[in-house]
Amino acid sequence: MNQYIHTPEGVRDIYGREYAARLTVRRAIRSVFHQFGYQDIQTPSFEFFDIFSREKGSVLSREMYKFFDRDGETMVLRPDMTPAIARCAAKYFDEESMPLRLSYIENAFINRTSLQGRLKEFTQAGVEFLGDGSPDADAEILALAIRCLLESGLTRFQIEVGHVGFLKGLLEEARLSEDVENTILAFLENKNFFGIEEQISRCPFSEDLRELFIRLPELFGPAEKISQARTLTKNRRALEAIERLEQVYDVLCCYGLERYVSFDLGMAGRYRYYNGMIFKGYTYGSGEPVVTGGRYDHLMEQFGRRAQAVGFAIVLDSVMAALARQKIPVKCDWPQVMLVYPSGQHREAVTKAGQMRGQGQSVWLERIEANKKAEESGGKEESPAESPREAVFHAYQAKAKARGFRQLCLLWEDGSFSEVTL
Repeated sequence: MNQYIHTPEGVRDIYGREYAARLTVRRAIRSVFHQFGYQDIQTPSFEFFDIFSREKGSVLSREMYKFFDRDGETMVLRPDMTPAIARCAAKYFDEESMPLRLSYIENAFINRTSLQGRLKEFTQAGVEFLGDGSPDADAEILALAIRCLLESGLTRFQIEVGHVGFLKGLLEEARLSEDVENTILAFLENKNFFGIEEQISRCPFSEDLRELFIRLPELFGPAEKISQARTLTKNRRALEAIERLEQVYDVLCCYGLERYVSFDLGMAGRYRYYNGMIFKGYTYGSGEPVVTGGRYDHLMEQFGRRAQAVGFAIVLDSVMAALARQKIPVKCDWPQVMLVYPSGQHREAVTKAGQMRGQGQSVWLERIEANKKAEESGGKEESPAESPREAVFHAYQAKAKARGFRQLCLLWEDGSFSEVTL
């Protein structure tokens, strides 16, 4: 078998009804973006490597697809939309443009290890809210993410919300080396609390701080968990993070969407540019988060402009997988009518199809030879009790049903017309 008919590992073809359903969900999400006042933006598929470098806090270098242009510059396929949007905003927008609401639906590329079984090219639908550092902006982003998931068709999902400052404050208090701190954050990212307990047993933590880290798995759940955390620490930065989350929650309640939100003070942000609220959304049928986001107030400074910012990205591939596994139907655009005609009736068929399309119907034209038997057109043999016309009709009726058409129309050689609703 020719190996070149296969796609490389980590990418896939999407076609037919699956792609039609995907377009429906894309349009639904984009419509919500527009309802909240966000404007579409498109950035290049590849950029300079430095846009996503370690200093920017984006994807690890080994996970990027890198190549050289003919001038010897190192380029990467974008692994993450946020730095690209920040770079674009720093170049084209000034302080008078702020606050700025931008939205996108684009592909991103991460060269993950093959053992993870995850896509290496995936579609992100996201927004960036630039120039507003308030709790109101954080709450708007959470509400927008929830509305997008609801409009996609999902109903059973949960947004887990944390704050980078809570853990950062505790780790600063512990005065650990950068390597140990990164190890603990990696354990937290993977919810490896046994690894955390083992790691802190080797570190000079105070007894109170050690106890708090061990209790991090308990600091998860409804808003009341935030208040409980106040009694466990006197760390100023951690307390400020708790206060900020309480403010965000109060605003979110105004949207009436608080039932979709829980809190996790043990959450660690994947990207280093996050400095405030962070969140992830999970649903049934997807092992990975369907949405991730957070606040990044200092990223644009690295591109020469200061602006507080917050945003999120929905992984469209994960949303589609969850919809399929939860057996949630997606109404999608699909040809409504199959119009079958013999070769001698092409003028009449094209005219009829044009009239139907002018009335808003989508029409699939399919030609058959005038002397074709039913077994040639529909793959079934004539029944002795059927006339040739009946055999052709029944064969195409089965074919149209199998392909999901709503109506079958047939033009016959004598100019007569038959139609049936499927």
